Amino acid sequence: MIPVYLSSNGNRGNRRGNGGESELSDPNERIIRHPIQYYSINRPTESEAGVDRHTEAAVHRYKYYNRLASQSNGPLDMPDHVVPANFTIKVYVPVTGQQSSLITIFSLWNTMMGTSLLSMPWAIKQAGFVCGIVLLIFMAGVMLYTSYRVLKSVDVLKGKVDVLEFSDVCKHYFGKTGELLAVICSLLTLLGGMIVYWILMSNFLYHVVSFIHDHAVNNFNTTTLVNLTKYSDAVCPKASIPQNSTFGYSETQVGDFPVTEGNFYKIWDEQMTVPFFLILVLFPIINFKSPTFFTKFNALGTVSVAYLFVFAAVKAAKWGIHLDFSSVDSVFPDYTTNFKMTFPALTGISALAYFVQNCCISITRNQKNPQNNIRDLTIAYLLVCGTYVYMGVVFYSSFPLAKSCIEDNLLNNIETNDIMAFVARIGLFFQMLCVFPLLIFILRLQFMHSVFGSVWPSLKHVLVLNVVLIGVCLVFAIFLPHIGRIIGFVGAFCGFSYAICLPCLVYLKACYLKDGGLKLTWMKIIFHGFLILMGLGNFIGQFLIIGHTT
Repeated sequence: MIPVYLSSNGNRGNRRGNGGESELSDPNERIIRHPIQYYSINRPTESEAGVDRHTEAAVHRYKYYNRLASQSNGPLDMPDHVVPANFTIKVYVPVTGQQSSLITIFSLWNTMMGTSLLSMPWAIKQAGFVCGIVLLIFMAGVMLYTSYRVLKSVDVLKGKVDVLEFSDVCKHYFGKTGELLAVICSLLTLLGGMIVYWILMSNFLYHVVSFIHDHAVNNFNTTTLVNLTKYSDAVCPKASIPQNSTFGYSETQVGDFPVTEGNFYKIWDEQMTVPFFLILVLFPIINFKSPTFFTKFNALGTVSVAYLFVFAAVKAAKWGIHLDFSSVDSVFPDYTTNFKMTFPALTGISALAYFVQNCCISITRNQKNPQNNIRDLTIAYLLVCGTYVYMGVVFYSSFPLAKSCIEDNLLNNIETNDIMAFVARIGLFFQMLCVFPLLIFILRLQFMHSVFGSVWPSLKHVLVLNVVLIGVCLVFAIFLPHIGRIIGFVGAFCGFSYAICLPCLVYLKACYLKDGGLKLTWMKIIFHGFLILMGLGNFIGQFLIIGHTT
C-alpha cells in the first residue's frame, strides 16, 4: 500500500505509514492520521479496472523505489503527480522535504558503488598506473558534469512539465525517439548488470563450495595455480599447471567411503556446471510478482563495500608495496608501466561505475534544501572517485606477483582456501542473490510496460522473458566469463548514449529554445559536441582493444 495525503495548500505530499500521529514542521502542531486501505493494483476489481496502465506501471516502479529507502520521506519516494486521485485521503498537514544532505550524499554513493569495484585493479593494469588514476579522476569529472546537467534540466522545465525521470525530459525535447532511447539504454544497463551478477555469483558459489569441500576432506592443496613465492595467499590464474600435478585426481577417505577429487571437480566446474546449478536457486524466486522481500537486504551492499575496504588494507599490509617504475623488463614481478594503449578498458568500466544519471532526479527529489543538490552531488562523486581509486591503487600496488596476473575480479587472485576471501565471497554471493531478483523485476517491468502496456501481461509472458534472460546470462557465464570486458562494453555504450549524449543534447536544445533564459552559443556547441565525440570514441575503443587486454 502507498498511503498518500494532501497538504494544506492542496498539493499532494507523501506520508508513509498505515496510521498514527503525523509530526509536522511545527512541533506544537499534531494531527491524527487515520489508516486507509484501497485495492491492490495487481488485482483490481471490475469497478476499478479502468486504472490507467501508465499510472499502474509507474506506481509499481516507485513501490520498489520506496522500499529501497528505509527512512520516511526517503530519496526515492513516489512523486506526487503519479498518484491517482482514488489513492488519497485528505489530511491537511504542511508537507516539506525531510531528506538531509547526508542521506542524499550516501544514497548517491551507494547507488554508484557496484561490481565495478572488483575490477578496478584490472582496469588500472590495462591503462597503466599513473594513466589509470588520472583517467578515473577525469571520468568522474565528466560524469559529474552530465549528472549536473540532468538535475538542471528539471529546473528549466519546472512549471511546464511534470518530470518523473530523465526520460520525461528526453520525451519533452525529442519526442518518442528520445524517450525510447532512454528506455533502451536503461534496459541494456540492467541486462549488463544481470550478466555480470550471474558470472560473479557462479564464481563465488564455486569457490565457497570448494572451500567447504576441501575442508571436509582435509584437502588444502587443491589449487591449480602456480605460486612459488612466499605469498601463499596470492595466486596467478594465468599460470600453467605443472605436468606432474595431481590436482583433482587424488583419493581421500571419508568414513568408509573413498572420495575421488577428480569426480568432484568434474561435476563442480566453474564455467560448465556451476552456472546451471545457480538456476535451481534463482529461477523460482525471479518469478515472484513482487520483490519486496529482497529489498529488506539492501544494506548488505554497504557492508560488502566496507568489508572490501578492510580486505584490501589487510592484504596490502601483509604483502607490502610492489612497484618498480625503473625496470624495463616486464618479466620482473614488480614491473610497473604508467601508460598502456588498452586504456579504453578503464574508461569503459568507469563510465558504468559513475553511472547515476538515470536516478539522480529521484534521489534528490525530497531534499530538505534543494539548493544544496549540486553541492551534494559533487561531494558524492568525490567520495565515489576516492573509493574506486583507493581499491584500484591499493590492490594493484601491493599485489606481490606479476602485474599481468591481476584478474578482472580481484578475488580470483586470492587462494580459494583463504579465510578472508571466503568471507568476502559468501557475503557478496548473498548480497547479489538478493539484488538479482530486483534487477530482473525492474527490467521486466519496463520491458512489459513498453511492449504490452501492462507490467504483468500473464504468467506465460513472464516465464518466457525470464527464460530468455537466464539463457543470455548462461551463455556469457559459460563462453565469456570476463566481467571486465562486459562492464566495459555496457558502460561505454550507456555512458555514450544516456550519460553523455542525451544530457548534452537536451541542454543544447533547451538553449536553442531559450528555455529558462538559456542562450545557445558557439562555445556551448563546441564543448558539448566534444563531450559527445569523446563518449563515442570511448565506445569505439572497446572494439579496438579486443584481443589486446590481458
